[in-house]
Amino acid sequence: MAARAPKNFRLVESLGEQHIGLEARAQADDHLDTKIWLRLLACSTQIEQQIRQRLRTRFDTTLPRFDTLAQLDRHPEGLRMNVLSRYLMVTGGNVTGLTDQLVKEGLVERIEDPEDRRSWRVRLTDKGRADFATMAQEHEVWLSELLGGLPAGSKDALYEHLGLLRVHLAQRQTELDSPVSKTKRKPAA
Repeated sequence: MAARAPKNFRLVESLGEQHIGLEARAQADDHLDTKIWLRLLACSTQIEQQIRQRLRTRFDTTLPRFDTLAQLDRHPEGLRMNVLSRYLMVTGGNVTGLTDQLVKEGLVERIEDPEDRRSWRVRLTDKGRADFATMAQEHEVWLSELLGGLPAGSKDALYEHLGLLRVHLAQRQTELDSPVSKTKRKPAA
């Protein structure tokens, strides 16, 4: 179990300069919101780098390919390309390129969309489902290893707080996207 850090915890002293990463941008007198953003970014980047490395080493694959297979695994009937693009938060061109590669390897297939004959759905093949199941199982073990040093209560609290943050950010985005908000913004000079 990881020890609780004291309030005046010095991250650079704990991590060393070789591991401080994005958080090195923060200064002691920076606003707390800036420090939180940089810490979230640093944690996300650090986890992502380790997952990318393990996927490459163990399965000779990339995180975007893994994410594509994961989304398709959650939707056995397949997804339209534009929906898959939104789920992955990438452009349609990126999804098309990934899909082309995965089709060539026999992991996914394109099928006619029964609701719209002009559209295609992408779904996992039996081989894709089996390969992804193996990767997903190890991926879960990796995440457990990476986050295993945190006490369960801290994980629960972190999950809850990040959920509150997501809701807050979505509400702010809705406000920014509203027609009223757009009329209040002044044009850039």
